[in-house]
Amino acid sequence: MAQNIELKFAKRLRNLRKEYGYTQEHLAGISGIDYKHIQLLESKNPPAVRIDTLEKLAKAFKLTISELVDF
Repeated sequence: MAQNIELKFAKRLRNLRKEYGYTQEHLAGISGIDYKHIQLLESKNPPAVRIDTLEKLAKAFKLTISELVDF
């Protein structure tokens, strides 16, 4: 079940990034998250996401955390 949530978030992150026209490198730069971690979060086997990572990503997209995880 948890893996399902992580895969949903990976898809949401990838879709948002593309909707905003961001590359993984650009998102890494504006969020302060390492580029390799962005790649991992969007992968087919993503890790659980920490709350501080969610905060950084939400800020980069100018969204609230609840908007960010709205899948």
